[in-house]
Amino acid sequence: MRYKGVIFDLDGTLVNSLEDIADSMNTVLKRYGFPTHDADAYKAFVGRGMTNLVTRALPEDAQDEVWIALCRDALLDEYGVNYLKKTRPYDGIIDLLTVLSRMNIERAVFSNKIDHLTKKIMAELFPHCHFGIVLGSGPGLPEKPDSKGVLAISDHLKIAPENLIYVGDSDVDMQTARNAGMIPAGALWGFRTKEELISNGAQYLLDHPMDLAPILQ
Repeated sequence: MRYKGVIFDLDGTLVNSLEDIADSMNTVLKRYGFPTHDADAYKAFVGRGMTNLVTRALPEDAQDEVWIALCRDALLDEYGVNYLKKTRPYDGIIDLLTVLSRMNIERAVFSNKIDHLTKKIMAELFPHCHFGIVLGSGPGLPEKPDSKGVLAISDHLKIAPENLIYVGDSDVDMQTARNAGMIPAGALWGFRTKEELISNGAQYLLDHPMDLAPILQ
């Protein structure tokens, strides 16, 4: 099989955004008198969209619609200002994207982060890297593991799902690839474990970003 393109997850795959997410959510929690969490705890909170992140971060007795909505809006404001304080591409990602470009492999991004922030992060951290399309969740594009977003990318790139690899670091990413008929590849440098990726169907496991290049040759 000839792979013609790669769709990347964003957080935990292209960029290490954990501290900015944790700092922003903890600021919101402090504002309303709730306990905060260590940054590592957020590895389990991220990946299923902002509403799920807020719900997981709140104490159980505050996980109601009112608190979730209030803290979600506050997080959007806080993170919207501080989303690039500490966030950086993972080592090897820029090199990989350069190699994929030389190989004429199409590149795209689909994230559960809201669309405008996904686009802003990609534009600011990868200004010299071309992507065929960058999408985040939003109206008409439900969050992963729903496959609608990655299938829209498949249509845009004019590449059949079976000729696309989806690279991500979580169970949701592997499920998304499988739901779309794409090839799941697990990024072991991200937020989740090797065991989680394997149990959710990872066909390839990548210790380092450049491990993807030989698969595509």
